[in-house]
Amino acid sequence: MNNFNELSPDQIRQLVNTEQVYESYEASSKEYEQRFSGSMSWKTSTNGKEYLYKKSGGIWKSLGPRSTETETTFGQFHAGRENSKERVGSLAQRLDELAPVNRAMSLGRVPQLTARIIRALDKLGLIGTAIDIVGTNALFVYERLAGVHVTSGLLSTQDVDLLMDSRFSLRLIGRTFSQKGLIGILQKVDHSFAPLAKNSYRAANRDGFLVDLIKPTPKNIMSGGGRSGFSSDDEDLRAVEIEGLAWLVNSPKVSAVVIDQRGYPLTFSCPDPRAFALHKLWLSRRADRDAAKRSRDGMQARVVAELIRTRLPHLHFGSEDLRAMPAALRRLAEEFNVSDSADEGRLTPNW
Repeated sequence: MNNFNELSPDQIRQLVNTEQVYESYEASSKEYEQRFSGSMSWKTSTNGKEYLYKKSGGIWKSLGPRSTETETTFGQFHAGRENSKERVGSLAQRLDELAPVNRAMSLGRVPQLTARIIRALDKLGLIGTAIDIVGTNALFVYERLAGVHVTSGLLSTQDVDLLMDSRFSLRLIGRTFSQKGLIGILQKVDHSFAPLAKNSYRAANRDGFLVDLIKPTPKNIMSGGGRSGFSSDDEDLRAVEIEGLAWLVNSPKVSAVVIDQRGYPLTFSCPDPRAFALHKLWLSRRADRDAAKRSRDGMQARVVAELIRTRLPHLHFGSEDLRAMPAALRRLAEEFNVSDSADEGRLTPNW
């Protein structure tokens, strides 16, 4: 098959360098936000004594009266924050320097708007917990894991599919989401996003870029499928139930650092490539699916299966970590074991 091209040694070197800087930037940014967010200052009380206060989340909290201990705390906080801020700024500048090189070396893959949406969701801690990226955009992770570039025809997309895991804690969602929920996050990325209808699972911007919120059909239809949105706002998106998605929700997850079309890195998670390939092959057999989509589903299934066979041999379709998928679905993997020129002359059967 000629559906992907290997990365050159220079591309791999540049990609690894970018990943290392990005991982350092992410770790440093997290430390800055967790340890040095808010502010710390002295305040004089009505009795004339000075107290050290720290502001976090808009709330001031006293750390005690002025003393050797609180003065040390004050000094360490401001010195540490300055050092942390300087480190984050330096790493941000380094990513700015790497971005045009990444573009020049054709490493930018993820559409810019898709990348901005994923970053916004990831900043809230939702990627890999309440939401996974599925559909065509998952191929960007798979190709990075395999060290190749999949041909552009299989990657072309003007949408992003967000797979919602209803098992995620509603309490945590309440702390991270604005009152408008998912549509509010999308509108912060691009103010022109709007739901296509009331209680719709789909939003579109002025250029026709689509965001779909989807979730699996429940095992027991009569019991309902749990919550379908991230807020009670009438304009927020409501996930549509789709058959077969339970296999993706329950499959192992993979993630990777990928590069957007402007040359900047991001990380997102998606279902295991074996689950993707099997699900896509299953979709390609559904008579009720659009013919053009069925054809593309089949091609994507086979290119991912080929990546697994040739570049990710540690992943086995018969592995126990896929046991959540029906046996009949897993048996479809037999169709991926087609012989090619590389198999000629083998001395063992294609068990």
